[in-house]
Amino acid sequence: MNRRRGTAASALLGFSLALTLLGTGAATAAPSVPVTATASDVAAATELALPRPGGRHAVGTQTLHLTDHRRRDPWVPSADRELMVSVYYPAHRPAGPGGGGSAAYMTTEEARLLLEARGLDGVVPAGTVAATRTHARVDARPAPGRFPLVVLSPGFSMPRSTLTSLANDLASRGYVVAAVDHAYESVGTAFPGGRVLTCAACERVDSTEDYARVAVGRAHDLSFVIDRLTAASGATARTVRGRPALPYARMVDPRRIGAAGHSVGGASAAALMARDQRVRAGLNLDGGFFAPLPEDGLGGRPFLMMGTETTHSPGGKNDWSAAWARLDGWKRWLTVAGAEHFTFTDLPVLADQLGLVDPAAPLTGQRSWQLTRDYLTAFFGLHLRGTPQPLLDGPSADHPEVAFRQP
Repeated sequence: MNRRRGTAASALLGFSLALTLLGTGAATAAPSVPVTATASDVAAATELALPRPGGRHAVGTQTLHLTDHRRRDPWVPSADRELMVSVYYPAHRPAGPGGGGSAAYMTTEEARLLLEARGLDGVVPAGTVAATRTHARVDARPAPGRFPLVVLSPGFSMPRSTLTSLANDLASRGYVVAAVDHAYESVGTAFPGGRVLTCAACERVDSTEDYARVAVGRAHDLSFVIDRLTAASGATARTVRGRPALPYARMVDPRRIGAAGHSVGGASAAALMARDQRVRAGLNLDGGFFAPLPEDGLGGRPFLMMGTETTHSPGGKNDWSAAWARLDGWKRWLTVAGAEHFTFTDLPVLADQLGLVDPAAPLTGQRSWQLTRDYLTAFFGLHLRGTPQPLLDGPSADHPEVAFRQP
C-alpha cells in the first residue's frame, strides 16, 4: 500500500494504522483490521465533540489566510506559498454579545475529501465530522495580557484540524496558538474564494530526502507565521473575511515562542528550531527526524520527544538515539505503551464516539487525549512559563503508560 495515502483518512476514525514516519525511510501502512461499528451505528452518532479545555480562559479563534510573496510553492511553482492558519487565543468568557458562535471543526468538503481518500465516505458522513463541536468562539474578545505563542504543524497529508483539541486546551491555559495548514500537503484544505487545494505533494514525496524537504519547507512556513503574528514583517495579517486580525503582536510575548507537531510536523518543529532562534522550546509527537539536527545542537534550547513504544523505544525501528545525541539542552524521550501513530491527535477521541475500535491501539480516545495533553502542557508550562513540572522529572504513578527513555 502507498504510505502517503495510508496516512490520511483511514487513520481519521480509528482504523488500525501501524504507521509511523521512519527516520531512515518511508513507512508502509499495515493492513487495515475489521472495524466494530456499522454504517448505521456511525450515522447514529449525530454529534461529535472534542474534549473540553482544562484552563481558566475561554477560547477565541480567527482563521487567517497568509501568503508569503517572497517564496514560490515547492509543489506548485507557479504559485506563491499560501497557508491557512487557525489562531486560538485566551478570551473573555461571554457575558452577552461579543464574539460569534463556536468555530467549525472543518468544512464539509474538507471532511469529504479526507474520508473519500480511504473509501470511508460510505461509513462516516462528512457532515458528521465537519460538525464536530469545538470549544472556541469565532472573533471572541481577547483576554488582556501578553502570552506565549505556540505554533503547531500536523502530520503529512493531515489537516490542521486534527490538532484542534491541543490548540484549544493550550489557549485556555494562556497561550496564543497557531495551527497551520501547509498548501498542497493535506488531502484537502479550504482557501478563500471557494478554492480547495488538494495534496499535490502526496504524489511526489516518498523518500527520507523528500520528507526532509517537507520538514525544511514547513520550518520556513512556521517562521513566516511567527513573523506575521508578531508583526515582525511590518504587515498586518487579515482574517478570511478581509478584516484586520486581532492585534496578535500585542498579545504575544516574542521572548516565549514554542513549536510542536505531529509526525512530519514534529520533524518540522525541530527544523524550525534549527533555523529560527526565536523559538525557545520544541516538541515532536511521534515523528522521525528527516532533516537531521545540527551537529552542534539547538543552542541549549529544550526539546521533548513523545511517541509510540513499539516504534520509538531504544533499539526500535525508529529510535531517537541520533537526535538524542545532538540535543544539547534539557531533553526528554518518552514512549507510550498502547499507543499508535495517531494517538497524539484528535482522531482516537472521534473514533470512540463513532464506535470505531482499533484493536492495535489499546488506549481509549480519552486516555490518549489525557496523556498527550498532560505532557505537552507540562513541557510548555516549564519552558515558556517557568512553572515547575514534577511530571517531567521521571515516571509517574498516574501515567504508568509513559516510560522515560535513553539510548
